[in-house]
Amino acid sequence: QVQLVESGGDLVQPGGSLRLSCAASGFTFHYYVMKWYRQRPGLEREFVAGVTIDGGRKNYAESVKGRFTISRDNRRKTLSLQMDNLKVDDTAVYYCKAEGMGTDTEYWGRGTQVTVSS
Repeated sequence: QVQLVESGGDLVQPGGSLRLSCAASGFTFHYYVMKWYRQRPGLEREFVAGVTIDGGRKNYAESVKGRFTISRDNRRKTLSLQMDNLKVDDTAVYYCKAEGMGTDTEYWGRGTQVTVSS
């Protein structure tokens, strides 16, 4: 059974940091491009960051560049998102997504809530 389970969401003050994790199981993790998405209140889900299967290349949405860092551990089958200098606008439910290389296969987690507020 395929599972992506996010964790690490919390309430944090502006300027603070959080580290999100996504634990994967039920599929061959190192064959999948991994991404983080988020859905802010009242808005559609949007791309946040992505990492290639070997972790060698990463890309980010402009709004989070320089503040967020994506990483993966293929041995432990985990995806992480280090979020620094958080802003109120970063408040969202954060989701991890797995995309199969050269296929239409994709998996989503159920999300973890991040709230940035003073």
